Amino acid sequence: MLELKGVAGGYGSVPVVKNVNFQVNAGEILGIIGPNGSGKSTLLKFIYGFLQPEKGQIVIDDQPLTSYSQKNLAKKIAVLPQQTDSAFSYTVRQVVELGRYPHQTGWFSSNSEKDEKVVNKAMNDTGVFSFADQPIDSLSGGEKQRVLLARALAQEPDILLLDEPTNHLDISYQLSLLDTLKDWTNSKQLTVIAVLHDLNMAAMYSHRILLMDQGQQIALDKPSYVLEKTVLEKVYDAHLQRKEHPSVPSPLITLEPSDRSFEQPSDLLNTLTFDETEERVCISSRFYWKTLSSAVIGAGFGWHRFFVNRHVDKDYDCDNPQEEYGAYLQNISLETADTVGMMTAALLKDGSFIRLKDSEGDVLVYATAGTSNAVDVSKAYENAVQSFTIGTINIWIFIDGKLTEAAYAQVMMTATEAKSKALLDHKIIDNHTRTLATGTSTDSMLVAAVHSGKEYMYGGTASPLGKKIGKAVYDAVAETLEKYNQRKNENEEWE
Repeated sequence: MLELKGVAGGYGSVPVVKNVNFQVNAGEILGIIGPNGSGKSTLLKFIYGFLQPEKGQIVIDDQPLTSYSQKNLAKKIAVLPQQTDSAFSYTVRQVVELGRYPHQTGWFSSNSEKDEKVVNKAMNDTGVFSFADQPIDSLSGGEKQRVLLARALAQEPDILLLDEPTNHLDISYQLSLLDTLKDWTNSKQLTVIAVLHDLNMAAMYSHRILLMDQGQQIALDKPSYVLEKTVLEKVYDAHLQRKEHPSVPSPLITLEPSDRSFEQPSDLLNTLTFDETEERVCISSRFYWKTLSSAVIGAGFGWHRFFVNRHVDKDYDCDNPQEEYGAYLQNISLETADTVGMMTAALLKDGSFIRLKDSEGDVLVYATAGTSNAVDVSKAYENAVQSFTIGTINIWIFIDGKLTEAAYAQVMMTATEAKSKALLDHKIIDNHTRTLATGTSTDSMLVAAVHSGKEYMYGGTASPLGKKIGKAVYDAVAETLEKYNQRKNENEEWE
């Protein structure tokens, strides 16, 4: 265990580090973050004995740091500093072998079989084994850094100190390095203290994070507690957003430009262009919209400026609809990354556009609908064999304003309720259960909002925005259902 008790000091009369207190246990990764000049690197130098603190005490395994000889301390602590220059033209292997020095006795000790195994493993773990016989001064900065890490790992320390270990490394090696360190903390109970500039790397790999500013300890806790938006903005003097990582339980920090070069004009719905044919409806924008959708292309959250509702045959069948749709978009000169794409077997000329604009906001809803695969969601479980035909009720909602993430979800809930009410009022039947339907088996929805203008915190049925969404979606779905039913009754072609 490593413990710091009231540690303070620096390089002159003004302390760089001020009253830092923490302890780190075996098997733990402690990430140290903070802006330049906050005292992070100086703190590491106190821990490995390069500098002596003016105040406080550093204890390793219940013994003061000052009680360890240099060689015994090297058995406890290994260091990967920022500096990668080498004064001698050693080969990579020779540099890594230096890490075994604390474990050797006598003046002219040779490497043992264990030493060789440890050195080879350290080089393999850091990806430098393939150039083990090359001079270190012939390597790039990133390669040198990996060699120095291999040397540190070869020491087999209890505590590993790293000062910006991912500096100069490609992304794959950054992840590989931190994955390796994480594995070593589990398998070897290695203690890792790492100064990191990348807040997201610190969040993903650290058990706890120490946030420093102007030499002071600002926060010390789990990443989810330390990486708070207001605290980080104050410490780093920058605009940022705190979200959650999409695949691991970790905060995700994104930066925002201070100048508003992304400002958009007012009345953004008026800038949309519409291209309607029997094959597709395409709405285009000069600006990107933040979207949440269940579309074939562009599902989930994203930023898009083309919106395509494509008509396909009701018997459409494809093993990989995303790939097929991507090829379709390419053929009509649209980039997949910029596009939300849906499919429907409903006739596009039956679609409905409803726009509601007043002092409370501006909303545009577009809907297409067909009901041959209508479903009563409360009884869907009774139908063991469900045909998953191409979507029939597609709903797009464009909002001139900013939405919180909660508002996106609430708008979808409100729109779904409005859609279901339209189906109930039109007495749409689930053909399998002969009960009133609430939707179809392949409905899809899009909510798109801009990133400037009025901000909507809520989109539920009690909110002004929700009320507008509810009416617009109900009216759009009702209108397209009436067109669909009229065509069906006239025995014309329908979905």
